[in-house]
Amino acid sequence: MATTLIFPTAILETEGARTKAPRRNALIYFLDGDRLVIAASNAGSATNPGWYYNLLSNPDVVFAGAPMRATVIHDEAERQRLWTIADRVFPAYISYRREADQAGRTIPIIQLTSTRPGRPAF
Repeated sequence: MATTLIFPTAILETEGARTKAPRRNALIYFLDGDRLVIAASNAGSATNPGWYYNLLSNPDVVFAGAPMRATVIHDEAERQRLWTIADRVFPAYISYRREADQAGRTIPIIQLTSTRPGRPAF
């Protein structure tokens, strides 16, 4: 028996932190009001994905073809609220957080907001 699971994905375009070269990564996302949210899960590994460091270096990114501003969420209550939503969209995040925690890493969660005045992210 085969099952098809569909998760909302789009391409994140960043600028390389050191090289300044364009980088593209397909990521799962979810919506929280007019914000898009992504997680730097790296499938629960001990290290953050490279794209995370790219957006820290230059938070002006393109997501699904739209210019966005990336902001890392640090407030723990907000992180927990967003993880509740994320887990419904992609249940594997639960095990990813557990694996990352065992490796000593907290998975960053990032909001993306439109840089186009008056236009929602999606």
